[in-house]
Parts: sequence; structure tokens; C-alpha cells
Amino acid sequence: MIRKMVKIDEEKCNGCGLCVPSCAEGAIQIIDGKARLIADNLCDGLGACLGDCPEDAITIEEREADEFDEAVVEEHLKAIGREPQPHAHQSAPAAKGCPSSAVQSFAAPAGGCPSARMMNFDKPKVEESATVGSRPSRLAQWPIQLHLVPPTAPFFQNADVLLAADCAPFAYADFQEDLLKGKALAIACPKLDKTEPYVEKLTAMITQSNIRSLTVVHMEVPCCNGLVFMAKQAIANSGRDIPFETVCIGIRGERK
Repeated sequence: MIRKMVKIDEEKCNGCGLCVPSCAEGAIQIIDGKARLIADNLCDGLGACLGDCPEDAITIEEREADEFDEAVVEEHLKAIGREPQPHAHQSAPAAKGCPSSAVQSFAAPAGGCPSARMMNFDKPKVEESATVGSRPSRLAQWPIQLHLVPPTAPFFQNADVLLAADCAPFAYADFQEDLLKGKALAIACPKLDKTEPYVEKLTAMITQSNIRSLTVVHMEVPCCNGLVFMAKQAIANSGRDIPFETVCIGIRGERK
């Protein structure tokens, strides 16, 4: 079958091994000083390892490969001494996310999902003089989910588009004023959504709606880098040279 797979450029790889723990399925190992994909059926193609490579040696390609096999992944993780996580070996079409009940401590479990790591943050002090009331919403459209919006929707025509990870507006307090103001919005999650149609939809948005620019807002967790990859691929497929910007939001709400 033809599907998305991790591709490792051995010329760029320096064997640092940062990608190994970020692969929840244990599909990547350091062999002869290089990171290597050890079996096609262990790779789900989501690209959670992309953001951990300092040499940009890891990309996603579409090629003929064996089907992703959850049962084989589970056996493999047991064989290498990594406890299988309920969220760690689900294929993209059937992904059910990273349930918080699977996380047993504040430390990231081996092979687990960094985006599901539980943390307690100090609550900011509320100033007594804080303004009571609410600001007007900068959202100028509906729907906003990428899988629901048509690429030729009127609000995308000749628009500056903001493609945001689902978590970003909750993490970044000034999301609407700093990032959404004056832009059409689409939100998505590269970890939980069925993302196969997204590149094609984004490409159509660029070519058919003639959008002026594309800004991607993603979280700092590795799996969220898939959103950046999809946007870059869509721009390349469109053949258009439009302004492109990425904004990274930390899990504590800071703008990186």
C-alpha cells in the first residue's frame, strides 16, 4: 500500500539519538552510528520524531510500505523493554489520542506521548484591579475545524489564513489579539485528526482561494510539528510563493 512514512537522510544524521525516545512505537534505532527505521509496519507515519532532529534529517514521504500493525508494535515495545501505551501505537485513521488516564506520573513515560504529560503550573495571581467584562471576539467565521471548512469558503478568499493547533488558543492567553486579529482561521490536531486529506485541502485553499499568506501556530510538543510539515507540503504542491510564518507556543503559554 502507498502511505506516509518516516524517511531518514543518513548523510545528515549525526547519530545523536534524540529521535529514538520520541518515536512512541520504537520504530527508530541507532544502528552503526545512524538513526534507522527498523521496520515499515512499526511506523505510523505521523512524524512525532521530526521536531527532535537537530540536523533536519527526518522527513515524511509517501511510498509503498507494509501496513502499520498495532499488534506488532505492542510486541516490539515489550521486546525492547518499553511499556506499550494505549495512545502510542494507534494508526492515524483510528487515533483516539493520548488519554490522561494512561499517564501515571509527572515524568514522561518511556515511549509515551509528550503532549499528554501531566503538569501542574503555578496559578498566576489575579490583580484586584483586573477589568471586569469581556473583549469582543476576533473570530470572524464558522466553522473553524480544518476537516469541516471547505477550501473555497468565502472567508478564505484573498485572506491571510491562520492555521492553529487545537491546543494553542487555550495555552496562549493573547491568541485572539496577537495572532487571530484580521485573519481567517482553521484549527487542526496532527496527532488526533485523520490528517490524510489535510495537505490536499490546504493546497486547494492556496490555489483556489488565492490566500495571501499562511501562518501556522503550533505547540512545542513534537507531535505538533506535523502541522508545520503539512503546511509546507501544501505550499510546495501549490507552486505559489506566499508569505509563510510559524509561531511556537510553549506548554506554559509562552510564545517561543
